[in-house]
Amino acid sequence: MPDPAVPPTPPVPLAALLAREDLGLRQIAGPSDPATVIHWAHTSEMADPYPYLLGGELLLTAGVHIPEAAGSGTYFDDYVSRIVTAGGVALGFGLAPVHDSVPRALVAACDGYELPLIEVPPRTTFSGVARAVWQLMAQARHAELRRVTEAQQSLAAAASRPDPVPSVLRQLAQRVGGRAVLFGPDGVELAAAGRPAGPAARAALAELAQVVRPSGPGTPNSATHVTEGTHLAAWSLGAGRGFVLGVVGDRREPGDHTVASVAAVLLSLLTGEHQSGSGAARSSALVRLLLGAPAEDVAPLLGGGRWVVVHARPDAAPPDPVAASALGAALGSPLVDVAGDVVRVLLPAEREPGPQPGWTLGVSAVAAPAEWAGADVQAGRALARARAVRSGLVRYGDRPALADLVPPADAEAHARALLAPLSPALADTLRTWLSLHGGWDRTAVALDVHRNTVRQRIAKCAALLGLDLDDPDVRMELWFALRRG
Repeated sequence: MPDPAVPPTPPVPLAALLAREDLGLRQIAGPSDPATVIHWAHTSEMADPYPYLLGGELLLTAGVHIPEAAGSGTYFDDYVSRIVTAGGVALGFGLAPVHDSVPRALVAACDGYELPLIEVPPRTTFSGVARAVWQLMAQARHAELRRVTEAQQSLAAAASRPDPVPSVLRQLAQRVGGRAVLFGPDGVELAAAGRPAGPAARAALAELAQVVRPSGPGTPNSATHVTEGTHLAAWSLGAGRGFVLGVVGDRREPGDHTVASVAAVLLSLLTGEHQSGSGAARSSALVRLLLGAPAEDVAPLLGGGRWVVVHARPDAAPPDPVAASALGAALGSPLVDVAGDVVRVLLPAEREPGPQPGWTLGVSAVAAPAEWAGADVQAGRALARARAVRSGLVRYGDRPALADLVPPADAEAHARALLAPLSPALADTLRTWLSLHGGWDRTAVALDVHRNTVRQRIAKCAALLGLDLDDPDVRMELWFALRRG
């Protein structure tokens, strides 16, 4: 688990802050270690700043708290030791308005406790130093995001090559600067790429892979460990298939976990097809469909007789293939299609879909393969309703209704006659509006249009049909027709 006291931004090398010519900072005591980093800048004039520090700070002070006789006692030793104990990384001492120079006893204390001491010139304000820290953090964050994005793109490209598993491992090892290993269900290394690891690291990684390999409830999906300065990580691939991705590196950058997680998703899909042979079955089903076979004939190749269709829309950015594949893996089906802003998943009925964090889902009624097209429409309507009522998941109602008492042919004929004046767009608007009990705002959300557009369309429906849409009987009849139309 990440330390909650550490901000979710890359730390700033102290050397980068000292290199800012506009600040004029100068280190006058303590070790000059290029690896020293700071997480934030904090100003305090407390004689004991310990209770106010979280660790990782560049503490800034003008020496207001220093008593006149401080140089002859243990004041500075006590002060510096408390900063070091609290986890402070460096001390910045501002010249003027209180002190014209840095006290020699403070310099000696910082050398003794190996705390870098930075002299801040009179022209540089503490707020200017803090702003520079945050600017450097923003630059580091931007560079890290760019590195992660480029890594994701290269991993996706590697997964599409003729040798996808070795290609993904090679790309991952290159991106994290270490070694990537794929373990099989029996714990044997199936493939590896990158710099060879030592015997101790290899043994420790094999043990870590056993930790995440599915063994019952409570098994973690990922785990990390550090041994002899080497960083190890392992991810369980897929839903209980036993494949594990292991990563070895001398360092661990903030974005490495994200990069390795993307590789784990891709390898989950690739190893799933390798183990079950479902990829060949899906290919065979696709060829038969293209050659004219009916859906009910190819459905057995896909592993189910009764199905549901799920329409899903992400709550944030439009879906990409990796996010869509991850959703399909979470729902338990590789049959995924990205269609604009919506991901469609064909799911065997026995795999009950549940809410997914970050997604809004609409689920059709259970359907036979010959009814897939109708189930697709149902899932779309359920998704529209889920977005309108701000629910994570809505299922299309499939219970018997009074309308089922009317012969289907008669019901369809009545629906066609009643709705004949309406265009498909107007009929869809009317259907959504009625399903949401005449709510203008919720209908606008469901259809992705302005509420005034909804009002205009409903008014046009009323005029073309010559009906009073405020009449409950009229609404009931129209709902009956729209359900059959």
